[in-house]
Amino acid sequence: MLVKVMGFGLFLMDTEACNVNKLDQKKKLRLDRIDRIFKNLEVVPLFGDMQIAPFNYIKRSKHFDPSKWPLSSSTAISPQADLMVHLPQIREDHVKYISELARYTNEVTTTVKDNTTDAENRATADLALRGLQLLSEWSSVVTELYSWKLLHPTDHHQNKECPVEAEEYERATRYNYTDEEKFALIEVIAMIKGLQVLMTRIETVLCEAIRRSIYAELQDFVQLTLREPLRKAVKNKKDLIRSIIMSVRESSADWQKGSESLDDPALKGKKDPDGGFKIAVPRLNVGPSSTQLYMVRTMLESLIADKSGGKRTLRKDIDGTCLMQIDQFHKNSFYWSYILNFSESLQKCCDLSQLWYREFYLEMTMGRKVNHCKVMHQHNEECNDLITMEKRIQFPIEMSMPWILTDHILRTKEPSMMEFVLYPLDLYNDSAHYALTVFRKQFLYDEVEAEVNLCFDQFVYKLSEQIFAHYKQLAGSMNLDKRFRVECEVLGFNFQSYPRNNRYETLLKQRHVQLLGRSIDLNKLITQRINADMHKSLELAISRFEATDITGIVELEGLIQVNRICHKLLSKYLALDDFESMVKEANHLVQAPYGRVTLHVFVELNYDFLSNYCYNAATNRFIRCPQGIALVHPIQREKPQQMSHYYLWGSKQLNAAYSTQYGQYSGFVGAPHFHAMCRLLGYQGIAVVMDIILKDIVKPLIQGNLLQFTKTLMSAMPKTCKLPRFDYGSPGVLSYYHAHLIDIVQYPDAKTELFQLFREFGNSIIFCLLIEQALSQEEVCDLLHAAPFQNILPRPYCKDGEKPETKQKRLESKYSSLQIVSNVEKFGTAKQAMIAREGDLLTRERLCCGLSIFEVILGRVKSYMDDPVWMGPPPINGVMNIDECSEFHRLWSALQFVYCIPVADTEFTVEQLFGEGLNWAGCVMIVLLGQQRKFEALDFCYHILRVQRVDGKDETVKGINLKRLVDRIRRFQVLNSQIFAVLNKYLKSGDSEGSTVEHVRCFPPPPHPSMMPASHYHDPNKIRH
Repeated sequence: MLVKVMGFGLFLMDTEACNVNKLDQKKKLRLDRIDRIFKNLEVVPLFGDMQIAPFNYIKRSKHFDPSKWPLSSSTAISPQADLMVHLPQIREDHVKYISELARYTNEVTTTVKDNTTDAENRATADLALRGLQLLSEWSSVVTELYSWKLLHPTDHHQNKECPVEAEEYERATRYNYTDEEKFALIEVIAMIKGLQVLMTRIETVLCEAIRRSIYAELQDFVQLTLREPLRKAVKNKKDLIRSIIMSVRESSADWQKGSESLDDPALKGKKDPDGGFKIAVPRLNVGPSSTQLYMVRTMLESLIADKSGGKRTLRKDIDGTCLMQIDQFHKNSFYWSYILNFSESLQKCCDLSQLWYREFYLEMTMGRKVNHCKVMHQHNEECNDLITMEKRIQFPIEMSMPWILTDHILRTKEPSMMEFVLYPLDLYNDSAHYALTVFRKQFLYDEVEAEVNLCFDQFVYKLSEQIFAHYKQLAGSMNLDKRFRVECEVLGFNFQSYPRNNRYETLLKQRHVQLLGRSIDLNKLITQRINADMHKSLELAISRFEATDITGIVELEGLIQVNRICHKLLSKYLALDDFESMVKEANHLVQAPYGRVTLHVFVELNYDFLSNYCYNAATNRFIRCPQGIALVHPIQREKPQQMSHYYLWGSKQLNAAYSTQYGQYSGFVGAPHFHAMCRLLGYQGIAVVMDIILKDIVKPLIQGNLLQFTKTLMSAMPKTCKLPRFDYGSPGVLSYYHAHLIDIVQYPDAKTELFQLFREFGNSIIFCLLIEQALSQEEVCDLLHAAPFQNILPRPYCKDGEKPETKQKRLESKYSSLQIVSNVEKFGTAKQAMIAREGDLLTRERLCCGLSIFEVILGRVKSYMDDPVWMGPPPINGVMNIDECSEFHRLWSALQFVYCIPVADTEFTVEQLFGEGLNWAGCVMIVLLGQQRKFEALDFCYHILRVQRVDGKDETVKGINLKRLVDRIRRFQVLNSQIFAVLNKYLKSGDSEGSTVEHVRCFPPPPHPSMMPASHYHDPNKIRH
């Protein structure tokens, strides 16, 4: 206000009759001092977004001379426009005052005092006053900076980010602050609002100390200090001074006995007696009224004024010492009206509502028609591509200072500023309070409220997104393989996967954010959004698996694990939904018997895995068939939904790292994949998958296409096919079998459709076997983890002479606190104890039951082979078929002969095309039909192998290299033996092939051929004893 008056006053003074420059020459004015003031305060806030430059009055004056105003006329930036100049001092003052206030707050809260001394009350009042002065000073710095920026908008030349077509208000707010200025502005606002909160918390204590201090100082001054000037005024008969002092005493004195003592010598102009005149000044918790304070100050001012309406002042009639005391009291009492109304003064000192108001700019732009060119070029009046736009009646939130500062923190993610993100939103509280209490306009409050609703939604959305992304990246970094990270750093690829530590914890603890009179639970709002983000993340993980083949199961488990870690980290601060419930919901496993993961696993098994993958027992893995050889149509999969990086692994760098890591699992299906399936599907999912495989894949294969092929090929088999004698040599034996099995060798669908069906059947069996092996390993891990809690401890090592029983008991007593059942029975309810015992019993039964899924599956498969063609007709001799080709093992021998024939170097082998699933299919059917030993004794290929081992010949027969053929036969013989061993291990002891008890049937020696010429063998049932 003073600066505005100075500028306007000089403008009015500078006329023809009075030249301001001449007044400066005569030293009646000091223009250099005024020039410095105008430079330090180039812009003075008027009202809201209205401001004025006082030096503009001087420029328009009659005798304006720029040389007389060197600072104001220069182009140098005013200190008012540079917040960075004030920031160090503000920080220093803030630290000092906060420390002192914290010390006082701790002292007040930890000690209880019935009566405080005058010195303590005076110190507390001074502390409160200094706080108000600091807050007022800092608020003025912020407001003056904002006003200066409004009067000096930027443009696209000064700021490259500013568009050419940006509005004036946008250029004054959105693009007119550098990042450093925004951070400094946020920091100062945070200091103001933070100190306001601290002082509000101890407002009751401060107000009591202020009232006691002012009361004591006022009464001491009125009753004690004014006695001396009153005595001299009475003695010297200065009736005017006496009457003024008496009026001060009468209007504000609070006497101990209710009235002034008439025995006071000062009232008579006499000196005090030798013993002194004692006046007891009371101490009360009450301050003077505003009327009392105004009257006292006005009357005292008349005593010490330098100038008055008359020629003579009263100041000369008062003693110098008394004059100084009155003058000091007058100066001190100036602040009393402010600190007595502490709450209102604190609100005004911290009021930054003017940073939101933009009514002046709205009035300047409202209803204007502007021509906006839609073509990017240098605009001029001849632009033809102009469109007419109606100016908006309200500016978007991107131009609002509170949101600009809030969004700047969220956008930069500066850790040191994250705790201040709520302070700029408090500017809306100031604006709403100003609209209701000062402007008294409902429409202004409605506009503030509408913007708050929009901004707070955006704030919660962005903050929740950042928090989720931060903790998701942290979880992904924690889960990343450490050796992989080290190898990346060795190779020079340092992707800084760990996010920098940010102070989100403070924000997550906010449950009572005060905004426009509402108490908002920020923690709850963030929890709701992060719950939704967790659901989206899990949905994306499963959708990503559904868009890949079965090898993606390992990546799916990794994604779920990262989300589990993220959920655990966030659960420290947020009441999130149960993670397992989230997974079930995303997997659609809440009500359905099987979820999306189980369904996709079966779909991949049915349409891709069983048909296109080849098993290799050496690596215990499945690999895909060579490219270009697809015996079934490729499956069409939907592409996953595109989402932000943090929904996957946390960041772009982590996504690349994990893609590289899990890309190593995409070329095969092995133990990691089966373990992941066991953990993700669980018992229920595995049971569903295996049941569907048996019902919808294995059973239709055995009773459908395989049965038809078997019937067709059995009809093409020779009626009899003997085992030629060794005398023929291996080339002769090979020629014999090739001639007898020529129909099977040349069967067109043998190496394509038939082997493909056997491969699917064999892969199904192998899949079930590997799933059970992985599930058993998982169960063993679970049991080992549960062992200490069930009092199952490993046997301790004992030296010579030590008793193992003593050590075992010592271990049991040491770990007795871990035993679940005993502790629950001791401290829990009867129902909890029963549940604990049942769980313990179930866990122990898992350890000792010895149940086998694969054994049950083999039994189910055996029940499907009920057609007579598998077993063939009963043997003619009543014992077994030797030369007849009527049983399945003879057909499989023929098929084995077919795939043992070596192929050219440019052709794919049967192993490459179909893998070992083909061999597993034949061996499983042979074992389940009880034909294993017949197969091993009568197999065509085995016979060739045995003969060739004796003669050691290496010839080419019918285009078949004998040595290569024998090598292949030997490999397949070893493979078949391994498969038979595995199958016999799982079959029950009652089965004929796997029985440990030999059921021997005795036959008599054969008679002489002359007695039985028609048959080589006799029916044992017809032999007469």
